[in-house]
Amino acid sequence: GGLERADFTWGDEPRPGGKLMANTWDGPDFPWRSTGESGFDRTAPVGSFPPNGYGLRDMAGNVWEWTDDWWSGHPDDADKPCCVPLNPRGGDQEASFDPAQPQFQVPRKVIKGGSHLCADTYCLRYRPAARRPQMIDTGMSHVGFRCAWDVDARAPSTEEP
Repeated sequence: GGLERADFTWGDEPRPGGKLMANTWDGPDFPWRSTGESGFDRTAPVGSFPPNGYGLRDMAGNVWEWTDDWWSGHPDDADKPCCVPLNPRGGDQEASFDPAQPQFQVPRKVIKGGSHLCADTYCLRYRPAARRPQMIDTGMSHVGFRCAWDVDARAPSTEEP
């Protein structure tokens, strides 16, 4: 959100001043009992939390964001912050299969940003760097997608001359 090397899209503290900044799991009893502190039992309506530094809302939490990238674990570079590419793209479909699960011959896409089922006591996945694989044939209530468009592009006019 315009912050260099911040842990979260809003800064370095998960709850600055005790304020919730994203729809994530409420309470220490994950996954059995939520405290309901956020006011949302599952997903929250878009715009329920403050925007980031770019004015974008819901960049973390609520639902994992489905991306266009094929999953690749990058195990050799995982602990090297020097080697994280700027605006990484791609991967390939064949490399997205999980060798630890040969019974599932389904390619995987990257999902990122965490969901309302992420707890700071459990997975802390609502960080900008958090990403995980998701099989392309499996839908879940806590995975979604973000619609975007080029603000410089103009839609064709529907007015008659």
